Amino acid sequence: MSKPLADRLRPKTLADVVGQSHIIGKGRVLTEIAESGKVPNMIFYGPSGTGKTTVANILAKVSGKALFKLNATTASVSDIRDVCAQTETFDGQNGILLYLDEIQNFNKKQQQSLLEYTENGKITLIASTTENPYFYVYNAVLSRSVVFEFKSVAAKDIVAALNRGLELVKADFSGAITADSDALMHIAEKACGDVRKALNSLELAVIYAKPDNEGNLKIDMAAAEQCTQKKAFRYDKAGDSQYDVMSALQKSIRGSDPDAAVHYLARLIAAEDLQTACRRLMVIAAEDIGLAYPMAIPIVKACVDSALMLGLPEARIPLGDAAVLLATAPKSNSAHIALDMALSDLEKMDTGEIPRQLQNKHYDGEGDVTKGQHYLYPHDFPNSYVKQQYLPDKIKDKKYYKYGSNKNEQTAKEYWDKIKGTK
Repeated sequence: MSKPLADRLRPKTLADVVGQSHIIGKGRVLTEIAESGKVPNMIFYGPSGTGKTTVANILAKVSGKALFKLNATTASVSDIRDVCAQTETFDGQNGILLYLDEIQNFNKKQQQSLLEYTENGKITLIASTTENPYFYVYNAVLSRSVVFEFKSVAAKDIVAALNRGLELVKADFSGAITADSDALMHIAEKACGDVRKALNSLELAVIYAKPDNEGNLKIDMAAAEQCTQKKAFRYDKAGDSQYDVMSALQKSIRGSDPDAAVHYLARLIAAEDLQTACRRLMVIAAEDIGLAYPMAIPIVKACVDSALMLGLPEARIPLGDAAVLLATAPKSNSAHIALDMALSDLEKMDTGEIPRQLQNKHYDGEGDVTKGQHYLYPHDFPNSYVKQQYLPDKIKDKKYYKYGSNKNEQTAKEYWDKIKGTK
């Protein structure tokens, strides 16, 4: 069986790697490492199809070390021991480079089993992950490794790989093969930074396109669209990409940008992650709009209830309403900031006893020095307000809440300044 085009086209040198110009190229760190032949322990992280495995293969070759590959989704500690045992063999006399893919799937014990061999230099580790290594990789492994981020490859760089792929395909084809530039760009853009995905689509387009009477084949926009019917945008539930989208949605709404808000909501909906979209919009209504427009909370709750009852695809309609409402609403975080300050005080200091007049006192015991509760019922006074101490003695002068600058909170401030006589 013929290998997939992506494997056949895998670069043999760093000069052939597309993208990653921040770490690969003249004067860049990975190129300098390759030229020196001295490869340190490294962790590559970034999306799929961006060259992590390819670069590891190239570095292993220039280092002169024997290359062993393991995938953490299926490997065990015994597999690591088997690789380490190769250091005592003829194949491992120049050292071993272990490429461990998807290291985030190793637990702490499994990751720790690498330490002895990486510390004594018998094994050089290159681990790769699609997740943030600072969250998923054990600190002791991180401290012994250099971390490199691989970024999504730009469409223009992917087109260069597609053109090389075309040249390789031509060798297996009796007639001529051509491709329209707009068709290649379409394939590249639909791949969303994944070179492997783009090459797979190109290979499918070659199969889909029909040769003309002379046996020549042309990949046009129609063929490109047929072979890339759904954009391969990056989204991994419970992974970094999910949290990135959630973060971008909330920050866009907080920044009052309705266009960005609906874009990131669209990513959640396209991934059919309805629960995340609903929860995040509810949080935003309370955290970022808050007292500036309190009705946002019940309105968004109604939109979320409707969405959950309708299900996708109709759920997008009330959720779209909620996202635009929140993005265009006035903003305030005053209430939850006040609560967070109060929680911080409870954790850091002794805030004292609840004042007697606020306690649930129905009778006085024989040992009570002070008799009577002395609570003043505000509704018995004009404007339902009377001045009395509510905070414990130790923090009686604390100020947690500060009125926001929005119209709603400033109206409330003006009212209470007048009633309390503080204006």
